[in-house]
Amino acid sequence: MSTHYFITGISTEVGKTICSAVITEALEADYFKPVQAGDLDYGDRDKIRDLISNSKTVIHSPSYELQYPMSPHAAAARSGVEIDIEQIIRPKTTNRLVIEGAGGLLVPLNQKETIADLIEARDKVILVSRHYLGSINHSLLSIQYLNSKGIKPYILFNGDENPETESIILKMGDAHLLGRMPELKQIDKQQIKRAAEALKPSLLQL
Repeated sequence: MSTHYFITGISTEVGKTICSAVITEALEADYFKPVQAGDLDYGDRDKIRDLISNSKTVIHSPSYELQYPMSPHAAAARSGVEIDIEQIIRPKTTNRLVIEGAGGLLVPLNQKETIADLIEARDKVILVSRHYLGSINHSLLSIQYLNSKGIKPYILFNGDENPETESIILKMGDAHLLGRMPELKQIDKQQIKRAAEALKPSLLQL
C-alpha cells in the first residue's frame, strides 16, 4: 500500500499549495485535492502542474469542483449540492499520494463533517504553520485537535525563521518538526525543485 501524505494548515493563506508542490516534487508523488472551491479556471491542481518538474507525478481530478471561493459547505450550498464524503474517493495509485486539504482542519464540508474527517489513520499528516500574530494559538489548537484524534502531526514552518514562535509551538504542542520552507522570493519550477531537494531527506524519514 502506498504512503499517503495529508497536507493541512493552521489557517487559510499559509502556503499549503506551495508546500504541497514542494512535497509532491520531492517525492515524485501523485497529487489529489479532494475539494476545489473557486478558481476553477486555474485551481490548485493547475498550480501544482506548473510548479513541478518531474515526469512521474500524476495529478488527479478533485472529487468536487465548486464555483464559489468560500468554505466548501457554503460553496456547495450555493451550487445546489451537498458534499458527501463517501463520494470523495482517493485515486488508486501505487505511487505515493499527496492530498491537499482546503483551509484549516475544521473547515466544514457539510453540516456534519469537516476537512479533518477526510484524514485516514494511515496518513502522514503534515501541518503547515506560518508566522503571523495569532499563529501560535492557531498552531497549538490544530495540534491539540489532531492529538485528540490520535494523530501526531509533522510541523512544516513556511516562511522566514522565527525561533521564539517555533520553539514554543514545538514544546507546548509536543509535535514533530518536519522542517522549514524558506520564503521564496520567486515561485517557479527552479525554486520549488531547490526547496524539494532540501526537504526530501526529512520526508523520507517519515
